[in-house]
Amino acid sequence: MDVNEMVRDGLSGLAYGVLGLGLLMVGYFVLDLLTPGHLAQLIYRGRNRNAAIVLSSCLVSVATVTTTAIVTSEDRFVDGIVGAAAYGAIGIFLLAVSFAVVDKLTPGSLGVICTDPDRHPAVYVTATAQLAVGAIVAAAIS
Repeated sequence: MDVNEMVRDGLSGLAYGVLGLGLLMVGYFVLDLLTPGHLAQLIYRGRNRNAAIVLSSCLVSVATVTTTAIVTSEDRFVDGIVGAAAYGAIGIFLLAVSFAVVDKLTPGSLGVICTDPDRHPAVYVTATAQLAVGAIVAAAIS
């Protein structure tokens, strides 16, 4: 590997990393909008396990979609960045839709349940739905 190739690969890795972090932040903020309160306060100050489980599943799903989009880009940098951004946005949108669908099927407010300090089994259903959506979008990419 020559120096130019190493620099190019390093810059590509940096660009994909920045894109991935950006998509994770967008996923975080979208979920934060769908739930009452602020997730950072609920998780880090309130030590809320329900909120942590749902947020974790959301972040893993966004990362799964983004990683798959990057891996399948076949060293085409511009196509890869555009594809990863587009699929990441689609994944985040579908995660929000999934949350809304599970909310409609749930008695009460799913957002309230997911941020309740008492453990609730609906959180596991929500987390599983989030992971399933991430896996389905990732499979659609490959």
